[in-house]
Amino acid sequence: MKFSEVLGNQQAVEQIRRMIDSDRLPHALLLYGDPGVPKLGLAMAAAQYLHCKNHVDGDSCGVCPLCRQHQSFNQVDTHYSFPFTNSKGDSSSPCDADDFMDEWRNFVTRYPVEDYQAWLGFLKNDNAQPQIFVREAESIMRKMTLSAYTAKYKVLIMWLPEKLKEEAANKLLKLIEEPYDDCKFILVSDNEKGILGTILSRCQRIELRRPSTPMVAQYLADRYGMDMQEALALAAPADGNVNMAERLVQTGSEFHEFRERFIELMRLSYQHDLAKLKSWSDVIADMKREKSRRFLAYAVRQVRENFFYNLHNPALNYLTREEEAFSTRFSPFINERNVEAIVAEIERASGDIAGNGNAKIVLFDLAIRTSILIRK
Repeated sequence: MKFSEVLGNQQAVEQIRRMIDSDRLPHALLLYGDPGVPKLGLAMAAAQYLHCKNHVDGDSCGVCPLCRQHQSFNQVDTHYSFPFTNSKGDSSSPCDADDFMDEWRNFVTRYPVEDYQAWLGFLKNDNAQPQIFVREAESIMRKMTLSAYTAKYKVLIMWLPEKLKEEAANKLLKLIEEPYDDCKFILVSDNEKGILGTILSRCQRIELRRPSTPMVAQYLADRYGMDMQEALALAAPADGNVNMAERLVQTGSEFHEFRERFIELMRLSYQHDLAKLKSWSDVIADMKREKSRRFLAYAVRQVRENFFYNLHNPALNYLTREEEAFSTRFSPFINERNVEAIVAEIERASGDIAGNGNAKIVLFDLAIRTSILIRK
């Protein structure tokens, strides 16, 4: 991967580029940030740039033999470590990361932004908790004691060091604290607070931020061939979490269902049709707890989007074409007199459902209150 392919965090990209150009890349670098923030790609781009012999405009060339080896995951001085189950298939013998390299290549190729839930699907073992085990730590120590073969430095990229078993972390501690001169460790974490303190204290840290909504939307548009307006509408509720944005793309039918149920709520509320609002609340309750809460989160966003729509500033809105078609007529009913109260009622309902409140009662109460507020 090249720096130019990294999504967001250009300040961090530039910081790492300067480190490598000045030959001051720390022996242990930690890239951390929220789940769904692209981090692994930056680690891979840094390793490729470190090894590339023909830098072009501050990036790896992408065409030299070492770059091509990186792109095919066959670069002999670049090693990967990641959480996995302690056995594979029907085998009961312990494994190391090398036993899962086919799955790893497929995973990283299919998911340019790393997704732990997707990785679990590649492991195909529902009965075990993926971790980085002692045998993997021993394998890392063997690999990193070998001299670099094709470049000045050999690199270990470890994804999710918070999954290191304590015994494994303790084995690696001295190697990370006092590495060989040609060793570089790049750790990539979704939760730096879960990393063993003795490992964390030996790393130079760079926090990666969530990419902007337009940036995520452009990623979706390029990856899925989507219309930019549709991509923006899906990227907005994800709030910079690329994994969540991709799930919204993949669950388009749910998104469509939520839109129709929101429109139904608002129309019935304006008509003050209590019988049909009761039926509506029963339908939403039957979605079960987590799906109904996702719907309510969608409803909150739609209320806010309709309020912003009245400001006549398109830059403030992230609506699909279908949502916008409804908002042209409906948005005047969401105004400064009721917007905060409606949002508060929806959020209260979501909290009550999360606390195991009776969903049918909670949602019917929400519908009645919305019917009163929508007329203000």
